[in-house]
Amino acid sequence: MTYAPGQALGGLMATLGSLPLGSVDEQGVAWRLQELDGWDSPDVRAESQPREADHGAWPSPVYLGERPITLTGSINAPDLATLDGAIDQLRALPLMGTVLTVMETVPKQATVRRSGRILIKYVTDTVATYSVLVTAADPRLYATTETVTVLRLPTVVGGLTFPITLPLTVDATVVAGDTTVVNAGSIDARPQLRIAGPVSQPLISVTGPDGTATSLLYSGDIDAGDWLDLDCDAHTAYYNGVASRRSLTSGTWPVMQPGASNLAFRAGAYSAAATLTATYRSAWM
Repeated sequence: MTYAPGQALGGLMATLGSLPLGSVDEQGVAWRLQELDGWDSPDVRAESQPREADHGAWPSPVYLGERPITLTGSINAPDLATLDGAIDQLRALPLMGTVLTVMETVPKQATVRRSGRILIKYVTDTVATYSVLVTAADPRLYATTETVTVLRLPTVVGGLTFPITLPLTVDATVVAGDTTVVNAGSIDARPQLRIAGPVSQPLISVTGPDGTATSLLYSGDIDAGDWLDLDCDAHTAYYNGVASRRSLTSGTWPVMQPGASNLAFRAGAYSAAATLTATYRSAWM
């Protein structure tokens, strides 16, 4: 059977690195994906301690475990040489840091590493079957597109100050350093934050849809032309991408709960040039 490059084969569709599983590549090789085991849900890590002289047990926090995923399917090629080339591509799958994207109604991705043998069996001179085991150390599934939000510090525009008290009210407009951010997923998303100077003692806070607020303070200064990168997953703080400033952070690392949250940017003093850039992906269990 002859396949057209880019042709969808029906059923499951995914990309593993550059491999178009569920469709046809530029060499006319049909990469069928028949099973995707482990994409549905990761395991959980939880322990419980029996209650002494009482019924039941004391529960511990529950966390998601790593996510092992097995991809199984077949490779259909025009000839033996092309089949061998396709199998070589599969064998050359990187050991670490490969992106697996699954084409669901909302496409999602995970960063995976090889965690087992790549099993290949020749069926004919043009057909082979494969089975690949990979593991996502971070079990969350992420949106394939990033959301980027840029904030400036709030200012006050208008209003008057009088040397005496008058029975008069003059309104001022506050241009707030706040915005709404939306995590369309089902588990907390952890943003990457970059604060560009000049700014003194910047504060970032996120208030979730349930009213829970988390705030992170950087107690140092960021000079003009410099920046501070905050990784809310790894809990790292790097000045200009090199020097660790983790010791100058205090508070709770912000997360974005599922739904709409409020993101706020504040500082010890106003700076017109200071910015906060928040980058994140919606996350699912």
